[in-house]
Amino acid sequence: MNPTGNIHKEPIASRINWVFDLAQRYSAEFCSPEAFLARERYLALHPTAIAVLKCMDGRINIPVATKTPPGIIQPFRNLGGMFDMGWPHLGEVLAQYVQRMVRSGRRVLILITYHFSRGDVHRGCSGFGCNTEAAIAHTRQIQRQMEAIFGAGHDSVYPLICGFETDEDALLLHSPDGHILDLSGDMTVEDLAAELALRFHDMPHEVRSDLLPLLAGNLAHITGLRQEKRALTVEHREWMICLGRGFDFLHTPNLALIIGPYSPDLSDPIRKAAAIIENNMAAGRIPDDGFLLLASVPYDEIGVDRARAVMKSHFLSQFASEVIEREFPDLAVKMMRRTAVLDWNSRRIEALSETN
Repeated sequence: MNPTGNIHKEPIASRINWVFDLAQRYSAEFCSPEAFLARERYLALHPTAIAVLKCMDGRINIPVATKTPPGIIQPFRNLGGMFDMGWPHLGEVLAQYVQRMVRSGRRVLILITYHFSRGDVHRGCSGFGCNTEAAIAHTRQIQRQMEAIFGAGHDSVYPLICGFETDEDALLLHSPDGHILDLSGDMTVEDLAAELALRFHDMPHEVRSDLLPLLAGNLAHITGLRQEKRALTVEHREWMICLGRGFDFLHTPNLALIIGPYSPDLSDPIRKAAAIIENNMAAGRIPDDGFLLLASVPYDEIGVDRARAVMKSHFLSQFASEVIEREFPDLAVKMMRRTAVLDWNSRRIEALSETN
């Protein structure tokens, strides 16, 4: 199988096979004894539950950027990183997650992220037109909404605005007093601990203690990238539209446009994603022989829960295909549909059907 850097040039059938192979390899690694024990050990030492609201951009891989074992951080991904706690499904899913964690005696840290590039403004978030200030304003709105739902005292749930600088994968923490703790600067873990205590005095001590390993991991990750001197890619070459949840294995830049099933108007992000795919084909950035529409819904238990996931995944696939057929008829004839469910316990993707 071709490496990630060349997969964009392959025929669509080869690209689809590559995606499912990538998903299976991710599941195998997630289920390995070493990975399982690493998660168990980590949670025993750091019980704070951590969730992250983030853009679909494959560059934003918080577990890798913080050297955190896979499966610890609960992701919520959406096109453009746009969320609204008033959305019925998002509010329900997030509230259920928080209540499940709190009932088990765990506090919850929610990272509300935006991203940008210091080296080139055009490498920023296209969802906000590469306007970082607009993205930050949006995260502040989400933070206020979470405080209205979970409480402003932050004793059980702490919503933290967190920037992600994609050139160096550096985190930037926004404190209540307006200070930004930028991890791309020259600092030690001891400096970080002192800054957390000083700037985030409203954060419970347990949460600060469990946040510190993520920040220490980010410092080490940044150091490694600087030594590696990786190339920075700008060109958009997305050839997949992913709708639903369970796409943690897709942390590859410029590969997929991921739409979470959260907004009450899913047709709008679907139209935007289809337009990007069409433009990529027209510009010759990807082959024009086809693109993949992949719907996925996770389930926790066999039986009723899995059956519901199967039905929902088929619905999402059909809904998206109807939008694309209606709005982009020329593109629709190149659409390859795959419908799947995901066993959340093993992160194993299960293909349900293949409809072209």
